[in-house]
Amino acid sequence: MPLFKNLTAFRIAPEWTPPELSALEAELQRLAFQPCGPTQELSVGWLPPRGEEHGAMVENIAGHWLLKLGVERKAVPAGAVRSELEARCKAIEAEHGRKPGRKEKAELKEQIVHAFLPRAFSKRASHTIWIDAVNRLLLVGAGSTRAAEPVLKQLGDVMADLKHVLSLSPLSTATSPSAAMAHWLSTKEAPAGFTIDRDLELKNSGEEKSVVRYARHTLELDEIGQHIQEGKLPTQLALTWEGRASFVLTEQLLLKKIDLLGADDNLGKDNGFDADAAIATGELSALIPDLLQALGGEMQLGQPAAAPAMAPTAQELADAPF
Repeated sequence: MPLFKNLTAFRIAPEWTPPELSALEAELQRLAFQPCGPTQELSVGWLPPRGEEHGAMVENIAGHWLLKLGVERKAVPAGAVRSELEARCKAIEAEHGRKPGRKEKAELKEQIVHAFLPRAFSKRASHTIWIDAVNRLLLVGAGSTRAAEPVLKQLGDVMADLKHVLSLSPLSTATSPSAAMAHWLSTKEAPAGFTIDRDLELKNSGEEKSVVRYARHTLELDEIGQHIQEGKLPTQLALTWEGRASFVLTEQLLLKKIDLLGADDNLGKDNGFDADAAIATGELSALIPDLLQALGGEMQLGQPAAAPAMAPTAQELADAPF
């Protein structure tokens, strides 16, 4: 299984210094993942990235640190809780001649959930974290900023306990991804080192919220330029970089559906964690700077924020500095 299918990237503040690897390892071992108990709704903890029982919690692959956060949730069906609550409320009304108030209903609901939890199905998920301290990048294997935030919260708490407070900011570029993708599509010219593939999503941010999607379809169409002129902006575009990696770029500068082309061939006979991690971190470490450059360069602290994406005019598309 690939190390990363999705990536959400953050810039680490220059003042951060990484803790000693041994200290981080000890803290993550202390906070190791434990499955939910019979009446526990949520359990969060750290897992060995290599997947081996009692393995190391931090893997150092050529200076790249890899960690993994495990999450387990137990979900009690809302319908079952609602039915049981109604039955108990009716029983109270029949026995005492009164309807339970709001506070009593809340207490009853809590009791019902607690009683149902031992029989509830659990769902597990894990999120890989990649810390590139040299290049001051932190990347989470998540397909949205919202999904990455609770992972960052757990890591931030660990770093704070170790007295290495971690300050992060989302990557931001001089040109918004939507505006850049609109330019590439309208001019039918990809940025240097990239090719446009066959998947695209455009959205109109107006009241209609209309969406147009192309799947496995040539994108060298005049109608796409027309969509952009009418106010629809690209929110997802499939790209290939240097023939080495394909991915979908989103309007939030997220990378989805990452596929390292030819990676299986490069792994050779040692199709294991170390080779997989070395190839993934090596290739993606080279891809990200090229992508930032294609988006006009990374916006540095203190620079004015990029304007909200708007459908570019024909003249603006012709004059865009790409």
